[in-house]
Amino acid sequence: MKTSIFKITAILLAVVAMSCDKNNDDDMLNNLSPAQVAELTSIAASGTWTIAYYFDTDKEETDHFNGYTFDFNTDGSLVATDGVVEINGTWSITDSDANDDSPDDDSDADFNIAFPSPADFADLTDDWDIVEFTSVRIELIDVSGGNGGTDKLVFEKN
Repeated sequence: MKTSIFKITAILLAVVAMSCDKNNDDDMLNNLSPAQVAELTSIAASGTWTIAYYFDTDKEETDHFNGYTFDFNTDGSLVATDGVVEINGTWSITDSDANDDSPDDDSDADFNIAFPSPADFADLTDDWDIVEFTSVRIELIDVSGGNGGTDKLVFEKN
């Protein structure tokens, strides 16, 4: 009887441990190699992009960026334009693992976007975690430390 209770307890603890391990980190590319960072940098800088989806904490706000294309320039400048209005910002991909001095180790990369204004574009200003990227799609996420809200930003190539 004690053996059965022990086995059941062990199985339950294993199930609980596995479910606790599942968190937002599983949904992000936390450890990009330097080659992957270079690949994403090249992908972002090759062509223009639109915002396919933007969710700000508690509501979708994709429509705030309808008609705008985004150009991630190799000099770190970021230009959003609707053909008439041009909004200037900056972008970069940085290693947020500041304690790691080895260039061969995987990095905790952030996709950084900064727009000083207008307000809708300033909302995009953040150090986004990289969820997934392909040659035609860049998916980013940010979990707020203050209120625990989650923002999601998806760029698709034109």
